[in-house]
Amino acid sequence: MPKMKTRRCAAKRLVVRPSGKIKCKHANRRHLLECKGRKRKRQLRGTTSVNAVDVGRLAHCLPYG
Repeated sequence: MPKMKTRRCAAKRLVVRPSGKIKCKHANRRHLLECKGRKRKRQLRGTTSVNAVDVGRLAHCLPYG
């Protein structure tokens, strides 16, 4: 059986943690930042884990993650 291909768009944006959770960046931090509050922008820094509903779909994109 041939090797499965990794979805490169997902591999550039997501990392699989040792626990099996998928690490990603927060959304809504790219543009239109002047209308967002200071607290909201501060809380959008850093990384978060993908929602449990989406893990199965994204794990299919990262077969060797």
